[in-house]
Amino acid sequence: MGEHVGPDAFRVQELTIQHKGGTFAAFVRMVTEIIAPLRAFFETTKHHYTKFNYLGEWHSHHSFMLAPSNQDHATMYNIVMDPQLGAHFVVLLLVKLGDRGQLEGSVTVYQPNKGVFAGSIVQERSTKTMSKYEISA
Repeated sequence: MGEHVGPDAFRVQELTIQHKGGTFAAFVRMVTEIIAPLRAFFETTKHHYTKFNYLGEWHSHHSFMLAPSNQDHATMYNIVMDPQLGAHFVVLLLVKLGDRGQLEGSVTVYQPNKGVFAGSIVQERSTKTMSKYEISA
């Protein structure tokens, strides 16, 4: 979940961790796992949906290239094309630790009835123990 901070720029505020579903090489999205965290996030942000909202999915590609798989593409298209969700876009963030322990990632943006395009990640310095990430489309 994140905050809209500027034109085509979003700051990641919270991440959820799904502890079941999937295998070493395949992620299986469990929608029921995200409902409670989304409700809590929206409550905290006073349901200000134009500023704070669900951004999309993320998962690690710790042993693979930081490029969406065919299954990743299919999952993201299903999300963004779901008329009940009404999403204008969704983001797929893939992450892994590099050889020196640094966080590496890629961002892919999906829009209804449009092509896929790459976004960018900017790691912000933070005084807190967890860094914040800004995603630009």
